[in-house]
Amino acid sequence: MIPPVTRYTQRCAASIAYQVIGQGPLDLIMVPGWVSHLEQTWEDPSYTRFLEKLASFSRLILFDKQGTGLSDRITGIPTLEQRMDDVRTVMDEVGSQRAALFGVSEGGSMSVLFAATYPERTSALVLYGTIAKGWLVEGSNGALMQEQDESGDEKWRKEWGGPVGIENMAPSVAHDEFFRQWYAKFLRLSAGPTTVINLLRMYGQIDVSAILPSIHIPTLVLHRTADLAIEVEQSRYLAEHIPGAKLVELVGNDHLWWVGDTEAIVNEIAEFLTGEQQTIEPDRVLATVLFTDMVDSTKRAAELGDRRWCDLLSNHHAMLSKQIERFRGRYVESTGDGCLATFDGPARAIRCALAINAESRRTGLEIRVGLHTGEIELKDKAIRGLSVHIAARVLGKAQPNEVWLSRTVKDLVVGSGFEFHEQGEFKLKGIPGEWQLYTVQQ
Repeated sequence: MIPPVTRYTQRCAASIAYQVIGQGPLDLIMVPGWVSHLEQTWEDPSYTRFLEKLASFSRLILFDKQGTGLSDRITGIPTLEQRMDDVRTVMDEVGSQRAALFGVSEGGSMSVLFAATYPERTSALVLYGTIAKGWLVEGSNGALMQEQDESGDEKWRKEWGGPVGIENMAPSVAHDEFFRQWYAKFLRLSAGPTTVINLLRMYGQIDVSAILPSIHIPTLVLHRTADLAIEVEQSRYLAEHIPGAKLVELVGNDHLWWVGDTEAIVNEIAEFLTGEQQTIEPDRVLATVLFTDMVDSTKRAAELGDRRWCDLLSNHHAMLSKQIERFRGRYVESTGDGCLATFDGPARAIRCALAINAESRRTGLEIRVGLHTGEIELKDKAIRGLSVHIAARVLGKAQPNEVWLSRTVKDLVVGSGFEFHEQGEFKLKGIPGEWQLYTVQQ
């Protein structure tokens, strides 16, 4: 088969490489894991056969994430939220309104976030060898490759350029000389050693466990039971916590999905995606909820008088609206001297909160901000649900000029560069359990 043409689309300042193959009735986006390279992929006959089979029943959309493969190299490591934007940008470019996501490894973790945030654009979710919790996360139930330390970093840096890690990633072909040479070149072209080390550190901190109950998209979870790179307990955890998810454990110890018994993987995906599936209305979505509140507003109103207070309040709400729009949020409603807003990305919500705080201080106001990421219910222009109440309770703990957030928000912005300070565990009025809360550095 002649490989498809590589094309580019633009997201912010970076170009994303993508390919489209097949003319099937459904759109299927393959979200790569660790590293990828669109064109080197087609040099391996086994990978070519795997992609051809997927394209036999779909319009298959392939891409390289920012920082890897043929996409632009960038400074730093993108967060899951930014990776999610890569998918949306490619979908828009190829005219895909709704697609099934096939996410592998870290790509599966990001696909989980995308499906919960954009159910209206996700027809189904297929996860293979996916990480629920990285090895650095407390309570992790399954290792990703190996814990990284300085000696581990040096090993990756020294051995990069060869088929590093092939014994764990693809033991069934680890001694096949053609595959070893192809895989070494694939890795070299996909990323440099420093990028790889930084990616592994980020993967170790991934934790999407808190958002799994928010997924209401048909979900298939696949994992080879003897996978040497990512233990099957990761997928068992995913299937247990995603409502209605189907778990299929496959025979084999290869992590790479295009080697070993690939027929079993393709057959499961084809049967799952081409069968009758119930259309789910996207009335419940994952979002980051932001509350703001002005400190001592009653006292301030009494000092200023009605007219000056109304002018100040009007200007403040105009600023809130401007900043929320700037960071692609949705202004839901005024809360009197503050506001309620939602964001489809937690990092944007944090940046908006910090910007609002800074703008308020410049005008002589003290405000506080509370953030939480969770499932919300959309009702006309309003929102409701437990996550809204949690965000309000987090706001109640904040002090003047502070941004407080739940651990869920913190866990979803791994690699974003924010500086967090743990404030301890708190009981939130009317909310079960204890909640670990953080402040973010201005």
